[in-house]
Amino acid sequence: VQLQASGGGLVQAGGSLRLSCAASRFTFSSYALGWFRQAPGKEREFVAFIDWSGDSTSYSDSVKGRFTITRDNAKNTLYLQMSSLKPEDTAVYYCSATNRRTITFARRTSSYDYDYWGQGTLVTVSS
Repeated sequence: VQLQASGGGLVQAGGSLRLSCAASRFTFSSYALGWFRQAPGKEREFVAFIDWSGDSTSYSDSVKGRFTITRDNAKNTLYLQMSSLKPEDTAVYYCSATNRRTITFARRTSSYDYDYWGQGTLVTVSS
């Protein structure tokens, strides 16, 4: 399993970015996926989840209404559209995959329920 995140960069507060995660070497359409982030000096935290079909999504309270997770199973790609960015969104963003089609609501935020991780892409939001 390979996950390659891209699309990070420097953006001003209030701006937008779209992260992508290209997947290979596994049956992408059968796996649930997620985005996590880790700010300097902080623990990795959950950002968003999407099930295998794209029909079920979840978001952390801190990004709900500003970020949108989607997937294109034909392109083996996961996306995170980020809008109304804030300086506190500054972090390395990681895409992740679990070898199941979905995760129960209670466990979607736990990094321990994800089996594979990409290398991360840095998002910096200036004030």
